[in-house]
Amino acid sequence: MSETTTPNSPAGQVDVRGPRFAAWVTTGVLVLVLVVATFSTVAAAILIAVQAIVFALGALTGPRRSPYGRLFAALVAPRIGAPTETEPVPPLRFAQLVGLVFAVLGFLGFVTGLNIVGAIFTAFALFAAFLNAAFGICLGCKIYPLAKRLTNRAPAGSAAGAR
Repeated sequence: MSETTTPNSPAGQVDVRGPRFAAWVTTGVLVLVLVVATFSTVAAAILIAVQAIVFALGALTGPRRSPYGRLFAALVAPRIGAPTETEPVPPLRFAQLVGLVFAVLGFLGFVTGLNIVGAIFTAFALFAAFLNAAFGICLGCKIYPLAKRLTNRAPAGSAAGAR
């Protein structure tokens, strides 16, 4: 089995339940960050830094090799049966990158004493994670086609850019 497949899914696809499980765990972590921030911004900064690392690993290695993906594969997937629906990996990796940006900005807010900035960016990440967990709407995945289109533009002087 490769990094991006489940036993019964096409190559480059993952069981949709894995990313949703990860989104639920992320939601819990981010709620904890906001609660802890009311008592200790140092502790909140540490928690959001750990979540940022999880986002970074998800963006770099994909959903199956991310920490929450590994938890899903080891503890949940064997108990729930074969996937009935899959989704492509690249948008999920991009979504993790977006989460990483929000988490880093939240971390910077907490460590610089701009606690409201830390809380706002943590809340942005929380909103996106909860939307995916509860409703199956991945904001990063929705933005992915636009980002891909913007980054794949031909240079202005090329034949493709002159159309």
